[in-house]
Amino acid sequence: MAPAKVFGVCSRALMAAAKGAASGGGTAAKAAATAKPRQNMALQKPVPVSSQLGKFLGASQASRSEAVKKVWEHVKLHNLQNPSNKKEIFCDEKLKTIFDGKDSVGFTEIAKLLSKHFVKSG
Repeated sequence: MAPAKVFGVCSRALMAAAKGAASGGGTAAKAAATAKPRQNMALQKPVPVSSQLGKFLGASQASRSEAVKKVWEHVKLHNLQNPSNKKEIFCDEKLKTIFDGKDSVGFTEIAKLLSKHFVKSG
C-alpha cells in the first residue's frame, strides 16, 4: 500500500504543476515574460562616418541609430515632411549633401542612403 500513496502524491504534484503552467503560472512562462528583449548592439556602436555625414552630425563618429535620430530631429525642426504624404521627406540643402542630392526621399530609403556614409571595418 505504500507504493500507491507515493504514486498518488506524485500524480497530484504533476497535475498541480500542469495546471499552473496552463494558467500562466509556470516558471517558464514567468521567465519568458521577464526576459529582456535582445538588442542589436551593432546599431548602437559609434563608428567613423564620412565627411558629409560628419559635417551634418557635427561629429566624426556616430552610431547608426544616432544618425537616424539626428536626421529625424532635423526633419521635424525644419518641417520637411510632406503634409499630403507623411512617408515622404523634402530634402533641404543640408539633407541633400547626405542623400545623394535628391529632392525628396521616402522612409524606406533613409537607412539605405545613410549606410554608405558609415566606414566599413575589416
